[in-house]
Amino acid sequence: MIQMARRFLIVTACLVATVAFLIGLIVAGSLTPAPAQSATGPSVVGLRPAKMATSGPAVASFADVAEQLNPAVVNIDATSRAGAAKPRARTGMLLPDSPDLFGKSPERERQGPRRGAGTGFIIDPDGYILTNHHVIEGADRIAVRLADGRSLRADRVGSDPDTDIALIKVSSPRPLPHAVLGDSDTLRVGEWVLAIGNPLAYEHTVTVGVVSFIGRKLFDSSLDRYIQTDAAINFGNSGGPLINARGEVIGINAAISSRASNIGFAVPINQASLILPQLREMGRVSRGYIGVALRDVDPDLQRSLGLSSSSGALVQDVTVGSPGARAGLRPYDLIVAVDGKQVVRNDELIQLVAARQPGTSAMLQVVRDGRALNIPVKLAERPVRDPEPDEVNEGSRPATRTGSLLGMLVREIDVEMAARFNLPKDIQGVIVSRVDPMGPAYDADIERGNILLEINRQPVHSIDDFRRLTANARSGEVLALYLYKPEGTRRELRTVKID
Repeated sequence: MIQMARRFLIVTACLVATVAFLIGLIVAGSLTPAPAQSATGPSVVGLRPAKMATSGPAVASFADVAEQLNPAVVNIDATSRAGAAKPRARTGMLLPDSPDLFGKSPERERQGPRRGAGTGFIIDPDGYILTNHHVIEGADRIAVRLADGRSLRADRVGSDPDTDIALIKVSSPRPLPHAVLGDSDTLRVGEWVLAIGNPLAYEHTVTVGVVSFIGRKLFDSSLDRYIQTDAAINFGNSGGPLINARGEVIGINAAISSRASNIGFAVPINQASLILPQLREMGRVSRGYIGVALRDVDPDLQRSLGLSSSSGALVQDVTVGSPGARAGLRPYDLIVAVDGKQVVRNDELIQLVAARQPGTSAMLQVVRDGRALNIPVKLAERPVRDPEPDEVNEGSRPATRTGSLLGMLVREIDVEMAARFNLPKDIQGVIVSRVDPMGPAYDADIERGNILLEINRQPVHSIDDFRRLTANARSGEVLALYLYKPEGTRRELRTVKID
């Protein structure tokens, strides 16, 4: 019994000594307990802020970028003479989720001088300025206000409706600050970008966002490769620069969504760089042209036609008298390459052809009924496109101008357009692509984007039908036009009196 008591005392003493030793270490700082974390504060695990700040590439300051580029950004005021009707170029159809241009006026002005405001940016010390075609279109006087407050008259050097790019020039006794052009082909979705412009007359407004999409098709599926961004842009930003984090211009702001305030579109700067020499020398852009209507090959079409591949551009139609017709191209031909360069989609073929000069020759690699053929074709000049939105491929027939007495132009509806505007399957007609503000169709409240179904109760299924039914129209005659309006999903009857 006594022996057990002694053992108990010894164990107890050892435990007390051990506890005392540990307490001494803690007091002395040899062991540091983990700090308590607030239950309401943020929990950071595994991050060492001091090292994170010094590791990895340095992030550019948008304040520095804005300070560097602002002097090169200008305000543009374009004025036309009293009574002149300025064409409303590429002003997106007023349909759900359709793009709209910054410079578009919501009112139908008829009298007095017409003024439009936009933005531009200087690209060299000599005073050359890039902006949008629709900013200066129809203008009789172009005034440019520089960042230093000076106001200068500008001369039109050249413009290209197909890509909505324009080049103007001012004269200055001293070199002007200018922007550096970047490489839009290296741009990635998610990359930070900055926009500078004059939205709603608030000059030199700077906004920041990211690249949301690259290669968006808006107006012309054959040439459009718009950069989509969520940087805040509004009316007046048109023609201003879209800038990357390195301070390089990678786009020209051109359009916004008609339904959202944070969806904007810019023309890639590489498109502008490609045509700048022609704009400087000729004032316009000349592009190669074959004269065929094309479409991509989807799995259903590949299976139904028994095609060995889904790559290539399938010929749907060949324009009479065109280079394609003279070369012997036929419907159902599958064009798979141009001069040995593979073609995967129809827009690739169009871009390859458009980049070549008229009068030059190209060798088309074609698959016809399972046989490989080489077909040489001498390119013509691509017809100047109607300045309104163009939803057709490179070779489709241009908008008919036989409707000039009505003051409107029409285009045929292809599968892509019908799907984009969600047209019911029973709607067969032609789409109104342009309305002259001084014409009788305008007075009848006919708008671009309306679908023309009938004229005087006669169906209009094609441009040929439209030509036939309007060819004999005479001054004073009244035509009854039956229309479908996609924005309201309704049919309406309008009467147009020929002037």
